[in-house]
Amino acid sequence: MHQPFQFSIQAQCSQTQARAATFLTPHGKVETPRFMPVGTLATVKALTPAQLKGTGAQMVLANTYHLHLQPGEDLIARAGGLHRFMGWDGPMLTDSGGFQVFSLASLRTIQEEGVKFRSPRDGRIINLTPEKAIAIQNQLGADVIMAFDECPPYPASKEAVIAATERTYRWLKRCIAAHDRSEQALFGIVQGGVYADLRTAAAEQLVDLNLPGYAIGGVSVGEPGDLINQIVKVTVPLLATEKPRYLMGVGTYQEMVQAIAAGIDLFDCVIPTRLARHGAVFVRGERWNIKNAQFREDFAPLDAECPCYTCQNFSRAYLGHLWRCRELLVYTLLSIHNITELVRFTARIREAILGDRFLSEFGHYLAPPESHQYHEKR
Repeated sequence: MHQPFQFSIQAQCSQTQARAATFLTPHGKVETPRFMPVGTLATVKALTPAQLKGTGAQMVLANTYHLHLQPGEDLIARAGGLHRFMGWDGPMLTDSGGFQVFSLASLRTIQEEGVKFRSPRDGRIINLTPEKAIAIQNQLGADVIMAFDECPPYPASKEAVIAATERTYRWLKRCIAAHDRSEQALFGIVQGGVYADLRTAAAEQLVDLNLPGYAIGGVSVGEPGDLINQIVKVTVPLLATEKPRYLMGVGTYQEMVQAIAAGIDLFDCVIPTRLARHGAVFVRGERWNIKNAQFREDFAPLDAECPCYTCQNFSRAYLGHLWRCRELLVYTLLSIHNITELVRFTARIREAILGDRFLSEFGHYLAPPESHQYHEKR
């Protein structure tokens, strides 16, 4: 019988745990390591699906919580599922909504059954349980779906993190029992805050369940970069080698390189489109503000070596002009470039791993934090 999901490793770095692999899904393959753009409401902001494909993106995320509130999973199912609804025919992943629900600190109540919260959209009371989170994602129809987890904030007491981590495991088993669509791969999420012993125990418990893939959650919720790196280094070696590994909510150059060196395959982050909406662009490791005066008469492309539509057709001066006029086109053009830049960055890492050049080409990103975060060009 044909397996809808297959994960195969093509190459392993001889000096780190970095690996290049292929993740086959019912809607195509994902070549890892790979950055995944975030399409919260069934759209990557400001981009058409054709433009998104042009960035080199292979897998896209959508948000269970937001789609449940608007327009609702029933409508999306009647439209033929999330792929058809948004016009994206490639691999897709939906999160469980856990992070969004737990960020509503003043509007929600956590119980063993699930989470009760007041919708910030229309005020109605919603009960989101592990079973409900899976049912919503089953109707949405993404290739990869995420277990419903409790995401403790940073900082949090160890007692609070223990309670959240243990509840996440109990909820995971309920998610597994509720999930019955073989064409969707259910990933478990390792929680445990910044505590190595809790991360270790959680990872070992999850691996025993033999899921199709594993994610590391509860990072990028306020921790400094060095703590994120420590969490990843502790957790990844405990996750199954032959399964995809996904680090949730991470998308800076250094964070991705450090995680890839530890053995992570997939990443997602809202950074490229969010910063584009503020006039910021990534150019070969630097962060530029396109509205700065130095670009007013600069007729060069953002990056002469970038193949994206923006760099092939428009100048820094034109992009700065659009931004100062607040023309809507600027959000599209900057988003196209930023997503292309991060996707190409991980694609270049993949090529380096295949040639066993990962450390020589990207090792400088493994220096202490702050050394290679985005540098502002003023």
